[in-house]
Amino acid sequence: MSETVSLKQLTDELDQLETKAVKDISEALDEQALEHLRISLLGKKGRLSRILGSMGGLKSSDRPVIGQRANVLKNQLQDLLTNKLKRLKNKALDELLSKEKIDVTMPPSGIPFGHRHPLISTTDQIIDLFCGLGYEVKEGPEIENDFYNFEALNIPPDHPARDMQDTFYLGDNLLLRTHTSPVQIRCLEKNPPPVRIVAPGRVFRRDAVDATHSPVFHQVEVLAIDEGLDFSHLRGTVMAFLKSFFGDLPVRFRASYFPFTEPSAEVDVQWRGRWLEVMGCGMVDPAVLEELGIDSERWTGFAAGLGVERFCMVRHGIDDIRKLYTSDLRFLEQF
Repeated sequence: MSETVSLKQLTDELDQLETKAVKDISEALDEQALEHLRISLLGKKGRLSRILGSMGGLKSSDRPVIGQRANVLKNQLQDLLTNKLKRLKNKALDELLSKEKIDVTMPPSGIPFGHRHPLISTTDQIIDLFCGLGYEVKEGPEIENDFYNFEALNIPPDHPARDMQDTFYLGDNLLLRTHTSPVQIRCLEKNPPPVRIVAPGRVFRRDAVDATHSPVFHQVEVLAIDEGLDFSHLRGTVMAFLKSFFGDLPVRFRASYFPFTEPSAEVDVQWRGRWLEVMGCGMVDPAVLEELGIDSERWTGFAAGLGVERFCMVRHGIDDIRKLYTSDLRFLEQF
């Protein structure tokens, strides 16, 4: 049986609850304290529920009065809690914004470290290896004329080899170079043998963009002219370079054709279970030397050319050449 209580007694308790709750809610310092207060006031075992649990001791005529008063108080407290929570969240946001705001007029506190692009680091590694073998770095213009890009390399106007390289012509006998081989011609014009050079740079061809092709890419040309050089010197140089760059990957030479070398070969490395072409090479055609006024009976030499993108993709396991030309820091920060 419920304990007998009076209407005044429960009314006083509700009034006291209201006074205390309003004060406690206004003084809550954070969201966690406010949540604890909400549970203690309006939870199943909260103070309001305990008061309502005493209604069984009221006369039946007084129960609606207390019930109505309790519902009004409950709604009042819920509104107070909601408004207080909103104010606490706004205050926390204002403090966060104040703490994290940036004064763009202030000098920077530090400069973040950048990353070397994988193509640049790959080119530098290739150059360093050949410089270690006694080669000198030479560069040439990206805008070439037909003579240096084709004719001086034993590729006359009607030669079918021109079909191998779809060229960007600029007019007035100018074009975007299709390989870095013109650098060897320019070097030999000014420097008599012996010569050992490595020529890095951008080249351009009308290739459709896909996972393995780009109209702009990078090559490194290697040239050695000296007395008594033969194919064994070429093979030994290539093998030493590839072993230093790739490690102990299997290597094979295949007979091939290039207009400015004879004999010529393509070089493959075994990568991920298949043979992958990484460079072309050959002995410099005597006709190229004779056109430059170099005695091909006395001087012989070899040349090799490689694509930097292909070396970079193999070294780092990159499956799409287009990733090398994006500005995605998530990709670039890996290197």
